Amino acid sequence: MPQIICLGILVADIIGRPIERVPARGALELVESITTHIGGCAANTGIGLQKLGVETAVIGAVGRDGFGQFVRHTLESHGVDTRGVSETGAAPTSATMVLVQPDGERSFLHCVGANAAFGDDFEESILQGAQILHIAGHGLMPAFDGAPCARVLQEAQKRGIKTSLDTAGAPDDTWRHNLRCCLPFLDYFVPSLHEVRELVLGPQTPEHITKQLLGLGVGTVALKMGRDGSYAKNQRGEEARVAALKVNTVDATGAGDAFAAGFLAAALRDLPLETCLQMGNATGARCVQAVGTVEGLGEWNSTFAMTL
Repeated sequence: MPQIICLGILVADIIGRPIERVPARGALELVESITTHIGGCAANTGIGLQKLGVETAVIGAVGRDGFGQFVRHTLESHGVDTRGVSETGAAPTSATMVLVQPDGERSFLHCVGANAAFGDDFEESILQGAQILHIAGHGLMPAFDGAPCARVLQEAQKRGIKTSLDTAGAPDDTWRHNLRCCLPFLDYFVPSLHEVRELVLGPQTPEHITKQLLGLGVGTVALKMGRDGSYAKNQRGEEARVAALKVNTVDATGAGDAFAAGFLAAALRDLPLETCLQMGNATGARCVQAVGTVEGLGEWNSTFAMTL
């Protein structure tokens, strides 16, 4: 049985690097590499957890196409349980063109594809025995975001399963409304700071934002802050801030999902909040040192050693 279930977006990434400029209309530019990789928050976090020694299942949707076969095969090759991955002939597998700049920063062109049709009609028996349900990519699943997601989170909590959520997409009024529906049913919320800055009123400091989110019912808020590390606080008043590890960044694609994997793997072990942040930072640091979302990730002991 899976210990953690990652429910969310599944994507095939086409990564080009290094890209210093986008070609002019009708022009051609040469790049060093263009490669295919697994992508999508649920896949990235799920594989990261599996590499960290956590039995993990993924729930999501792919199309009946080559990219869909690639996504499923990649998940299974890492030992991830794919019983919850459905196929649809109504839409292609979601895909992203990732343009990686020389410093590792990325720009994206994204096709929502099958993720748009994913809803809350999956087989709930897959939740049986899980300890954490992680919603990975809320904001890019229009048929699931908001009230349907909140219902699943509430059902999970009734079953004694802890809940977690990470965001995706571009913040707008719909994004904010849908997210607010889910906040009261979250044990863990692990967004990027820049994504939630417009979610609350007042000062845009991590401390103020976290206080407001806790006031809306979240159990623990852990903010990913990029080069500034991470910050977290929970309802018990436990608070922690951890600096980012200094590493050579090759490709930052998937770093946020890697953080979520490290944080949740530590939370599953009931480790202190500071240690959870340290593991999140370390897993993210491993991610950015290789091209792709999961190629740089490793097992628990070597990742934990980076926190010492």
